[in-house]
Amino acid sequence: MATITTDDAAAYLARWRLVQQAEVAELRCTPMATKLCQLAALVAARDLFPAEPDRDVQAEEVRIRWARLRQALSD
Repeated sequence: MATITTDDAAAYLARWRLVQQAEVAELRCTPMATKLCQLAALVAARDLFPAEPDRDVQAEEVRIRWARLRQALSD
């Protein structure tokens, strides 16, 4: 893998900050009706993909992990 200099890394991060700022500005200017249409399309697209057969098992594993984290942080 190619190495990059500190200046190259800083320039890269600066470009991505500009991209982020442009995205935020664009989102602020987007009308609410457009945002709601996009959300509706996203929700409707849910049926385009098959459900994962082991989703319930995965969800339970995540619940257990979160419970362990909460327990560890509360001790």
